[in-house]
Amino acid sequence: MNKIALYVTGAAIALAGLTSLTINHVQDPLPANLKLPQGFSATIVADSLGPVRHLVVTANGNVYVKENNVRNRKGIYYLTDQNHDGYFETKTGFADYPGTGIKIKNGYLYSSSNSGVYRYKLNAKNEVIDANNPELLVKGLIDKRSDNSKAFVVDDNNNLYVVVGSYSDACRAQGSIVGIPGCPLLDSVGGIWKFKADKLNQTYADGERFATGIKNSVGIDVNPITKTVFATQHGRSLDNKYPQYYTAQQVAQLPAEALYELHKGDNAGWPFAYYDNFQNKYVQSPEYGGDGKRSPDMKYVEPVTVIPAHFAPNDLLFYTGKMFPARYQNGVFMAFHAQSPEMKKGYLVAFVPFKNGKPSGKYEIFADDFSTPINGILAIKYRPCGLAQGPDGALYVSDDVNGTIFKITYKRGK
Repeated sequence: MNKIALYVTGAAIALAGLTSLTINHVQDPLPANLKLPQGFSATIVADSLGPVRHLVVTANGNVYVKENNVRNRKGIYYLTDQNHDGYFETKTGFADYPGTGIKIKNGYLYSSSNSGVYRYKLNAKNEVIDANNPELLVKGLIDKRSDNSKAFVVDDNNNLYVVVGSYSDACRAQGSIVGIPGCPLLDSVGGIWKFKADKLNQTYADGERFATGIKNSVGIDVNPITKTVFATQHGRSLDNKYPQYYTAQQVAQLPAEALYELHKGDNAGWPFAYYDNFQNKYVQSPEYGGDGKRSPDMKYVEPVTVIPAHFAPNDLLFYTGKMFPARYQNGVFMAFHAQSPEMKKGYLVAFVPFKNGKPSGKYEIFADDFSTPINGILAIKYRPCGLAQGPDGALYVSDDVNGTIFKITYKRGK
């Protein structure tokens, strides 16, 4: 990895009233040794940014990236390539709160903290006009540190969908292996809430619970064909508390992660049931009378794509660009932030082909070798987290280990 130096400069101030840092580097841009389909290549276009999460690329090719931790009162960085050499050498920080979600819609930059959502007005150059005074759209969402990122998406009807993950893995009382009847936590966590994208100071009382039974989701997007909400599921853990029902191998293999198409009122099962990727059905959770085989009495929304356990899909992007081959058009990319200890596989970007707004195949590995196997276990070098599409159709991938951003492009053969 290249060694870089940071220094304060007065020559390139990207956002009014804020100081920028310029990143010195040796090579423009840096090569990335990822395993990709034929015709694709990847470069490193930013590095050493800290624990970056989601990102968004502006219409003029600059990048806003969200930080999971605040450093020097900066939770968002605006990256620019001042000399047009393919490397973002200037970064400008603002936003004194950590978080994950970040989007651009209708002339605003939307950003989430771990308890709410903000927006910043953009100028014609897609620069934040007043970085020190964002509008607070949603506040007071539950934040108990565990699974507290508030991923979100804004649709074309000015609706804001916000994920509120559950800090409880299976809705059990402390020290108990039995689930709390009815799981009262579902009133404020474990689902997706719908708000207005232009109304200030909203709370739970102003929104509606759009979908429930989702333990946690860090990937959410709107399908460009069906205009429906799609979200990934981070599954709960079976955590060796029920050896009478699950072997150690089953604990490592269950439950499935999943991709859902969601409509108002849908229920994905948590905490009462989970999806079993071997039996290809919902199974009653052991906290609520399940034995690893029993089907639940209630019907839950079926996943459109089943993902192996513990892959942690941390972002979701419908691809609408023109750079990649036609089979990628309107399909879904997913960033897997963890690995399956059973499969010894993970830390990759996957793709699901779509046709007429619906999946037309299973997930497939698109970008791999972010981490290197050592003695059969993946050693974490890069951990894919966020996905974004550039104005030219390139795919950007953020990593929250080294704070690296990859740019994946495609060039047709002669």
